[in-house]
Amino acid sequence: MWNYIGRRILATLPVLLIVAVLVFLMLRLTPGDPAAVIAGDAATSQDVAEIRAKLGLDRPVVTQFFIWIGRGLQGDFGESFFYKKTVASLIADRIEPTLALATLTIILATLIAVPLGTLAAYRQGSWIDRIVMGISVIGFSVPVFVIGYVLIYVFALQLGWFPVQGYQRLADGFGGFLHRLILPSITLAMVYVALLARMTRTSVLEVLNEDYVRTARAKGLPNLKVLVFHALRNAAVPIVTVIGIGIAVLIGGVVVTESVYNIPGLGRLTVDAVLARDYPTVQAVILLFSFAYVVINLAIDLMYTVLDPRIRY
Repeated sequence: MWNYIGRRILATLPVLLIVAVLVFLMLRLTPGDPAAVIAGDAATSQDVAEIRAKLGLDRPVVTQFFIWIGRGLQGDFGESFFYKKTVASLIADRIEPTLALATLTIILATLIAVPLGTLAAYRQGSWIDRIVMGISVIGFSVPVFVIGYVLIYVFALQLGWFPVQGYQRLADGFGGFLHRLILPSITLAMVYVALLARMTRTSVLEVLNEDYVRTARAKGLPNLKVLVFHALRNAAVPIVTVIGIGIAVLIGGVVVTESVYNIPGLGRLTVDAVLARDYPTVQAVILLFSFAYVVINLAIDLMYTVLDPRIRY
């Protein structure tokens, strides 16, 4: 068991290093100069050169990378070119809205998608199955920002149930915090529900045809008990896998959702930093997203050993 955990942890280190290299190089290979953005339209070439020297952008790319990665290992990701604050403090200020949005989205999506997918599998071919699959197709087909604007128009502008935009921190009151977060979470959960419900249906369908499920039914066990304790429990591994894969969808959706609802989180920070060519901020935020994704998938891999002990060996 511990050998398996150790191998999985060691396997994540090269992934993070590759991500760091790719993020660093992609930012510097794309057109645009942050020094020119900072200097403004009226700046001379001498002004731009001085700013580049001050930011360390006149050094070779390899040297810049090793300086950045060395400081990053010590928790120092430099100072934002645009905000004139340390990147660590920027992330600390913006991480709560993103964590809250992502957590509530996962909870909503799991509570909605797993029962829907299980019910669709149990009632295969019925109108319930067709509705669930229709919702899945819509969730995959419609972009997140379109869903967001539709929900804003209906529930915020027409019905007035929710505010149009904005975020309230948890420290300022749980009621207002939840009230402003529900609509963005539902928007982001739509794609996640589509993915998770479809996989749950497929996995449960496969298990329902197994001999031990037929045996449980022959013993006279209630259908609900057969579905939950025999079918769903044994279909959990692929469902948990999709939850992990969906984190990647969630990270991309956070950026769009925070922009639509004007939520001051890491997604919105990433968009603003990219537009401003703020290298240190973009590098740190993307590396943080990648680290979170790797850690979550590592946790899911370890969860496999609980759901299916055969994986340990």
